[in-house]
Amino acid sequence: MALDEMGDWRKTHFTKDITLALKGKEVILGGWVQNWRDLGGMKFIILQDKYGERQLTMKKGEVSDDAFDLKVGYHWNVMVKGTVKEFKKAPGGVEIIPSEIKILNKTPDKLPIDMTGETVSELDIRLDNRVLDLRSKKSQAIFRIRSEVLNSIREFLLKNNFTEITTPKIIGSATEGGTELFPIIYFEDEAFLTQSAQLYKEQLSSVFENVFEISPCFRAEKSRTKRHLCEIFTLDIEMAFANMHDVLKVLEGTIHHVITNIREKNMDDLKHLGMEDNTTVPELPFPRYSYKEILDRISNELGIEIEFGEDIPTEAYRKMESILPGYYYILDWPNKIKPFYIMPYIDNPELTESFDLQKGWLELVSGGTRVHDKELLTKRLELKGLNPKSFESHLRMFDFGMPPHAGAGLGIARLVAVLCGLDDIREAVMYPRTPDRLTP
Repeated sequence: MALDEMGDWRKTHFTKDITLALKGKEVILGGWVQNWRDLGGMKFIILQDKYGERQLTMKKGEVSDDAFDLKVGYHWNVMVKGTVKEFKKAPGGVEIIPSEIKILNKTPDKLPIDMTGETVSELDIRLDNRVLDLRSKKSQAIFRIRSEVLNSIREFLLKNNFTEITTPKIIGSATEGGTELFPIIYFEDEAFLTQSAQLYKEQLSSVFENVFEISPCFRAEKSRTKRHLCEIFTLDIEMAFANMHDVLKVLEGTIHHVITNIREKNMDDLKHLGMEDNTTVPELPFPRYSYKEILDRISNELGIEIEFGEDIPTEAYRKMESILPGYYYILDWPNKIKPFYIMPYIDNPELTESFDLQKGWLELVSGGTRVHDKELLTKRLELKGLNPKSFESHLRMFDFGMPPHAGAGLGIARLVAVLCGLDDIREAVMYPRTPDRLTP
């Protein structure tokens, strides 16, 4: 069967536009065959595009023989020209009576994953065939929500005097002093993919004051869990003339705004994911607990002992979710487990002006007040076993009037996973990268 040419046809509408307001009007749609039925004298095609679906109805004798006799398959790419007609049982309460259908591309007789919705293929198989999987109703709902997450973040921050920035993704040395970096060849030199926007956003806060970036970064972690990725997408914010308490207010305000918008604009998507009662607008302010308070609760209420100064294990967080299921902050983490750029308390240097934002058991954000004094920053590099010479270009920026500042980094995929009720973070990324997955 030869394929049709698109020719001078162009889409006049998306499926969401096909309503009773267009009754009797001729339209051109383009999309994919989600399903079809042949009832003998009547045939139906469910056409899907990025916004949803509409029904094409072909009754023998009422449409051309060419349109009625057309054979289609799952996810064939087609365009249709036809007239909008009211039909209450069809999606959206309307149907389209085709005058002509063009077949632009076909698929194999047997698709690698089930696209009917009757069964759910294993995630790895779905990821191997990601473009097809992304057309599923579940994936469409997830990524419409993700799009609104990004739009709402930008909307909130721009309204609150933030400037959007961009920072390099190719760097000459470790961003935070860690070893989990991807080395690359940069002409005759060795370079690395950045693991964080940290140092650059700090520098830019001395220029544009309140700044944010939404961008990828890269972690060469060999973690094979349902919450870790090698290529992550983050919201990084930094605020000048501020400390961590100012950042806490901005973060909780951002998340409150995001969820408010999603419930207003994406309720159908939440319902499809079964999250309409779980993804609710949280009360402000979020609860705040110190690191010591959380350790005491884990010990007293769960019977799990964690030595002061150690990180809190995932097992403890999972059990804590029955006690603290919502959004909450953990403040004042021990110095020994926080990076060199985090400010220690002057009156108690064993603790730092730092925080994590949790949603139940899952960490979404880490941040804190930064060290803005060059001499102290140099000492902290040495205390962490790092060579200040490796950070010379960064330290030099502190000669130019660096203001007190604070900031945080939020994992976009983790937030989307929480909002959509996903068990595996890979479902929140269009093309996830893990130690075992480099394609597609």
